[in-house]
Amino acid sequence: MDKDSGKAFDMRLFKRLLAHTRPYRTTFYGVALAAILLSGFAVMTPIIVQRIIDDAIKVGDEEKLLILTLAMAGVLLGQVISQLSFNYYANWLGESVIKDIRINLFKHMLGFRMKYFDSSSLGVLVTRAVADMQRIGEIFSQGFFVIVADLLKMLVAAVVMLIMNWRLALIVFAILPLILYATRLFQKAMKVAFAEVRTQVSNLNSFVQERLTGMKIVQLFTREKIESEKFRVINEKHQNAWLKTVWYNSIFFPIAEISSSIAVGLIVWYGGLQNVSNLSKEELGTLFAFILLIDMLFRPLRQIADKFNTLQMGMVAANRVFKILDTQSNIQDLGTVVKEDVRGDIKFNDVHFGYLEEEEVLHGISFEVKAGETVAIVGATGAGKSTIINLLNRFYEINSGSILVDDVDIKDFSLVSLRSQIAVVLQDVFLFADTIENNISLKNSDITHELIEDAAKQIGVDEFISSLPGGYQYNVKERGTMLSSGQRQLIAFLRAYVSNPSILVLDEATSSVDTYSEQLIQRATEKITEGRTSIIIAHRLATIKKADKIIVMDAGKIVETGTHKELLKKGGYYSGLYEAQFLSEEVA
Repeated sequence: MDKDSGKAFDMRLFKRLLAHTRPYRTTFYGVALAAILLSGFAVMTPIIVQRIIDDAIKVGDEEKLLILTLAMAGVLLGQVISQLSFNYYANWLGESVIKDIRINLFKHMLGFRMKYFDSSSLGVLVTRAVADMQRIGEIFSQGFFVIVADLLKMLVAAVVMLIMNWRLALIVFAILPLILYATRLFQKAMKVAFAEVRTQVSNLNSFVQERLTGMKIVQLFTREKIESEKFRVINEKHQNAWLKTVWYNSIFFPIAEISSSIAVGLIVWYGGLQNVSNLSKEELGTLFAFILLIDMLFRPLRQIADKFNTLQMGMVAANRVFKILDTQSNIQDLGTVVKEDVRGDIKFNDVHFGYLEEEEVLHGISFEVKAGETVAIVGATGAGKSTIINLLNRFYEINSGSILVDDVDIKDFSLVSLRSQIAVVLQDVFLFADTIENNISLKNSDITHELIEDAAKQIGVDEFISSLPGGYQYNVKERGTMLSSGQRQLIAFLRAYVSNPSILVLDEATSSVDTYSEQLIQRATEKITEGRTSIIIAHRLATIKKADKIIVMDAGKIVETGTHKELLKKGGYYSGLYEAQFLSEEVA
């Protein structure tokens, strides 16, 4: 919860929100004008009622009664038109603002380094980009402008009361401090309550999303009962947070109703007493007008408190969204080098790196890959193999040392230029819920269907794709669940191949596939590595015998380098890994 969550209103935050209305300045002022017209039309009704009673009904003037009735009809028509314009354009403005903020938020998150996503909940980020955005939109559609319109109504009503009869007005105003004080307390309490609501909504979203994503693990380890109990606790906290807002509403709104009723009762008593004792019946119109004006004065106050709830929810949501927008977790894209003809020379010079500052993962890594070479990196789990790939793509920044591509520090490349020259095939292939063709081209207009089909034939996966219902238009569903792991790997190979990279990275690409898929992948590997710099990370050492060079890593350090035969002759760490794997395969 924010340290300023007890504040009723954060003007600095609100000004920042208003800055997003600048492109829609005309609409903003139009909504403000509609709010002013609404207050004017609303207060004209009791004035006309007063005139009808005192100037028409009392004296029996039918012509004036007709004129005043038509005038009231005109006022009501103007009120309807103003209300329609106000409602539509206030909502239009809100949706336009959140559209712009959501685009900025998504673009900002696209540039975050992987370290940010490592420590952030996916469910929370989704909540910020979707649910919180709608709350921000409600600031304009149901919060700020409605409050302004209601305040104008109250101000005009108070002025009209004073002009009509200042004694009756003072009686009404004497009740106002009670409701104003209650409103102030209500606003502060609701700000804290809504901050808690948003926290619990984020926790609930995060919990549900993680369990749905990991449902296989939940069921495999029979965690249903445990997870159900955890969900019950989180859901109960969510319920309690909302019930707190309900409790505050339950206290405030009866107080507001009672205050309004007391004011009406006092006006009727005092005005009636004066009328019976010594005032003429000309004041009856004023009494009727005051009853209407009291409703105009107190009902908006109750609505303001209600709309302030909406405003508070939106402000809490805006604060959280702006916190993400203010997060400086982007890779510094200050490089100016743009190359379309990268040879593929790679050099790591004494590279030190740790995902956490106090825990170094790579301890002074140095190696060189010449253009067109195929280099394999092997080692036990946690040796730092995949980390090298993350650093080459600048997903993370190194602590010290340098990484060069074609003798240019990768920091000097623009990120787009650098990453466009590198294609990566990961062990855990991610596919979008889309067609196979779109998952291969990633909707790059330069990658045509003909290019994809031709490339698929070259690396031997066209037959597999064509056998699927719809072929290249087959929808693989979320995360590619309609395909086997081997099939997803083949799609990833084709995706890498059609991008025509200068540097290719295969990260554990054959570690979890069947024999048939492995044969296809081996064929695809030979084809797509041909003539380009390739780095292959593999647990299965039999797949990298033909590599030009093998780098052996252990505990974040390079312990051996050489060809397959050279390393076996040494009888060192690699030889031990190979013999252990060979024996395990023999036993299997």
